[in-house]
Amino acid sequence: MDTNKQGISRRQFLGTSAIAVAGIALASKSLFGTPAYIKNLGKPNSVFKGVQIGVITYSFRSMPASAEQILQYCLQAGVSAVELMGDAAEAFAGAPQPGDNKSANAAALAEWRTKVSMAKFEKLRKLYNQAGVSIYGFKPSALGANNTDAEVDYAFRAAKALGANQANVEFPKDPAQTQRLGAIAARNKVYVGYHGHTQQTFDMWDGAFAQSPYNAANFDMGHYVAAGFDPIAFLKAKHSHIVSMHTKDRKSKANGGANLPWGEGDTPIAEALNLISSQKYKFPATIELEYNIPTGSDAVKEVAKCLEFAKKALGA
Repeated sequence: MDTNKQGISRRQFLGTSAIAVAGIALASKSLFGTPAYIKNLGKPNSVFKGVQIGVITYSFRSMPASAEQILQYCLQAGVSAVELMGDAAEAFAGAPQPGDNKSANAAALAEWRTKVSMAKFEKLRKLYNQAGVSIYGFKPSALGANNTDAEVDYAFRAAKALGANQANVEFPKDPAQTQRLGAIAARNKVYVGYHGHTQQTFDMWDGAFAQSPYNAANFDMGHYVAAGFDPIAFLKAKHSHIVSMHTKDRKSKANGGANLPWGEGDTPIAEALNLISSQKYKFPATIELEYNIPTGSDAVKEVAKCLEFAKKALGA
């Protein structure tokens, strides 16, 4: 895109939009009372050509990360959807503060999870939604082999209360665990998205898919490339089983697999996003910031750069 042309367009837009907004306000006020545009004023919108670009809160791990702070980071970066890690959401909902004894911590947290009111998670959902940010994924530490069935059930109930359609977890090695999680997910009608790293293969999830219609993939295209595979072929074949896609730029296995700023690696991010757009796949593309943050920058600025890359790649 011509940057000079883009700058002129922006100046023209700023001048004409003020007049247009004033006109809309007068028309809306005279016909209906409160101007309709006010409700969305200042809210982010990271849906481009039908593709929801989101972010996982792991991307902000280098910064203070309360639920309220994470919301502000999303707003500053311009992201309108999020995969929320468990710690911030659970702290917001009143989870017990960890002490020095790990076993005691785990027991206290497990007990709390079985009793906590979902109203607190609904309150968090409302806080985010009112700011213009939806929560599509929840990733608590409650879906492991050592977690009780009650904790697993809690994870899906909390995800639903947050407005998410998926609770995500690292892909288990034991098929008995995907069987268990899939059954509890089905009872709650919330997907469990299994996330992979460089152990991902084309057929890694197939056994889990067969166990339950609520077993799904939280696919990571960058790790898939670093493992030596083509994510485009995977997306075309498995899209109906994908609930979200972690998006990052890694070098291929043959080229060393390094995490790099978007556009510098071997991961076909632009091609993947355009495929999602053209085929109207429904899952979000999740920014996962894993490359080294440059000196003088921070995670919010880098997430915003990734978002801009996605927007330009989609021609939006």
